[in-house]
Amino acid sequence: MLPAIFFGHGNPMNAVSNNTYTDAWRSIGELTVKPRAILSISAHWFVPETGVTVSTAPRTIHDFGGFPAELYQVQYPAPGDPKLARLVLQMLAPTPVTIDDSWGLDHGTWSVLRHVYPAADVPIVQLSIDESQPASFHFEIGRKLAPLRDEGVLIVGSGNLVHNLESYAWGRHTPEPYDWAVRFERATKELLLAGDYKPLVEYEKLGRDALLAIPTPDHYLPLLYVIGTKQRDDVATFPVEGIDGGSISMLAVQIGSRP
Repeated sequence: MLPAIFFGHGNPMNAVSNNTYTDAWRSIGELTVKPRAILSISAHWFVPETGVTVSTAPRTIHDFGGFPAELYQVQYPAPGDPKLARLVLQMLAPTPVTIDDSWGLDHGTWSVLRHVYPAADVPIVQLSIDESQPASFHFEIGRKLAPLRDEGVLIVGSGNLVHNLESYAWGRHTPEPYDWAVRFERATKELLLAGDYKPLVEYEKLGRDALLAIPTPDHYLPLLYVIGTKQRDDVATFPVEGIDGGSISMLAVQIGSRP
């Protein structure tokens, strides 16, 4: 059984950088049995419906602004997998799922996966996050998708556990992480290690630290899809750690041991 992995993707410039985070992403690719396909849930496809990409050649989407020209030149030509897309549609029934042939791979997906699988030779399907649904809905979607792990599909969530751009140190010297960011990350790790997921689904009840760490849900919800795939004997591990710019957690959460 393949693991499911939540990646903290952070700054889009990680796509063209070599640092401790990208080194760790490459290691994950080297240490994990190569999947036959990837199902990616990215913070950057946050729309009022559940959709799944069906293109055989998904385009590389440069969904950001104000970055150096080299970032806009990056292409990640991984193929799509329409058969997997239609299987996802069946697994999620009776939840309505839109078959989408216009979206592609946004930077939440390709900025990480170009390090994990640099050859871009693993087919990828993206699943959108329905912004109109509560957190419990997204966790349940993860539970429904869990059998894919037994079928050679790597389920990937991409966001950031702590994602507060208003507090981010843009262009400044690397600051110490904010105390609330450290506390929230630590509390989340403790819950994950204990297998106690209910507070993470009901994260709005976790107090001020959670409100600061998750001012909007888009970057947090991909984690719920990943932990929703947990099987009885799975344990959580953290193959990537660190807080960037004081307020962006780069934590990766892996559910299930590496095969």
